[in-house]
Amino acid sequence: MDAADALKLFELDNNIVPLSASDEKVYCYDGQLQSDQLDQRPWRADPRYYRKVEISSIALVKMVMHARSGGDIEVMGLMLGKVVGQTMVVLDAFALPVEGTETRVNAHHESYEYMVQYLEQCQAAGRQEPVIGWYHSHPGYGCWLSGIDVETQMLNQKFQEPFLAVVIDPKRTMSAGKVDLGAFRSFPEGHIAAKSQDTDSDGFQSVPLNKIEDFGVHADKYYPLDVGYFKSSLDQRLMERLWRKHWVSTLSQSPLITNGEFTTLKMLELAEKINIFSKDAKKNVSAGQIIRESDAIAEEVSQGYASNMIKKRLFGGT
Repeated sequence: MDAADALKLFELDNNIVPLSASDEKVYCYDGQLQSDQLDQRPWRADPRYYRKVEISSIALVKMVMHARSGGDIEVMGLMLGKVVGQTMVVLDAFALPVEGTETRVNAHHESYEYMVQYLEQCQAAGRQEPVIGWYHSHPGYGCWLSGIDVETQMLNQKFQEPFLAVVIDPKRTMSAGKVDLGAFRSFPEGHIAAKSQDTDSDGFQSVPLNKIEDFGVHADKYYPLDVGYFKSSLDQRLMERLWRKHWVSTLSQSPLITNGEFTTLKMLELAEKINIFSKDAKKNVSAGQIIRESDAIAEEVSQGYASNMIKKRLFGGT
């Protein structure tokens, strides 16, 4: 499997849809049309007005590579784009030089200077799309918004609407072979959301035990958007260049070795959840969660073995 085949497989796994010639007008930015749409402020009448986000393949790969480069530390960046009806469209993304910890990312003075300079250079180059949201990584603990994330998103929506929050889990992306990404918007302050609309039927979310409380407390303060990916004919050359860099950096890596520690931690978490469930079935852990998490671990390990076998056959391993 060469880089071109790997790129095709990545696009198939993540259902990246090629745009038709007529649909490529999404890249044409009409400032007046955007102003007319935003002047109506439809999100005030309907807090769930934006239901879907479409992300370009270029923005997706840039965000995934940035999230992967952070390792166990959260990283952060901004997204450029526009709105089309009830859909938020992400056309590009760029990283911010922020200081991160294992639980939060903080943007400092240098980051704001970098952001202003980057946007000025985009405008000088003819890029008119405004910032439409921010993204950050959750290495190994899923795609959801923490209490700090919710506060940040609510503040952004208050002053920069329309605004989107995207979360990427690079470890689960590498482990599953498919991008683990979630897109969210927060509800206005004081909004009461119906539980049946904001959570799955069994409330499933594979969240580490030390973060379950934070997840549960704030889960009704935001809602997820449906996520789709697309690419245009103009994206192809950029995608090939970006992908070569990504492919070369991961070609010789075995997912079983790269994600060995992460997989072990997930199995320990699962064992602890089983122990908790056996003692108290009402304590933030359900049988459905345990079954789905164990199935996900088994599937990821089997994919890792299959990937290893393919690489050995291709590159002469034993």
